[in-house]
Amino acid sequence: MRTDFDAKIFKDVMGSFPTGVAVVTAIHDGAPVGFTCQSFVSLSLEPPLVSLSPAKTSTTWPRIRASGTFCVNVLEEAQAALCTAFARSGGDKFTGLDWQPGTSGAPLLAGAAAWIECQLETAHEAGDHEVAIGRVLSLARGRGRPLVFCESRFVALTPLVSSADAVRD
Repeated sequence: MRTDFDAKIFKDVMGSFPTGVAVVTAIHDGAPVGFTCQSFVSLSLEPPLVSLSPAKTSTTWPRIRASGTFCVNVLEEAQAALCTAFARSGGDKFTGLDWQPGTSGAPLLAGAAAWIECQLETAHEAGDHEVAIGRVLSLARGRGRPLVFCESRFVALTPLVSSADAVRD
């Protein structure tokens, strides 16, 4: 076991990898719940699976896990304030928020860049987080570019080449 591991260096190095930002939502005991999540990835095409990694300290994740279904709302780049609001613990994060229930009942947040509704397949302990795997039930694209987080701040995506230059015969 290493005793010289520096958590600050680990966070700094891992923070140099850009991630999208999502809000994971569900209905628990008849009320909407949600939290901000950066650890979200596509896992499998057949069957369609995604993975997310909520912190064990999350007070919202146990309620989402108990609901059995959830929606990953991929935030649009103009939704940084929404990301910050859902990253806070406690309070009613849905007051005054525009959303509608998806096919699973989980909240689909208005203006999101994409929505992925899932049924929870399994969750495994992994250090100070859980690794949750969801089977995709439905999904859709919204408008706009996704919100991206890198080096402890929100950043904008800028295409390096035009789509016409990227696709060649």
